[in-house]
Amino acid sequence: MLEATIAVSIAVLTGMASLTQRLHNRINDLDKRVDGVELRVAQQYVTKEDLGVIISRMEGHMSRIEDKLDTIVLNLATDR
Repeated sequence: MLEATIAVSIAVLTGMASLTQRLHNRINDLDKRVDGVELRVAQQYVTKEDLGVIISRMEGHMSRIEDKLDTIVLNLATDR
């Protein structure tokens, strides 16, 4: 009876160690992937000031497009 209990205990401990090792490996893989994403974000981010300049330029372009569209619509309305 004692031998069976020891054998079962060893089997349970071995199984738990195996599961723990697999979980540890998956956590390490996930950690490496997150580090890779953080590195890419840090290399390619845009500063707040640069984003403000870009948005201002886009707003300027959009205003000019709106003005051109307004002119076209007014010309079409007066031609009728």
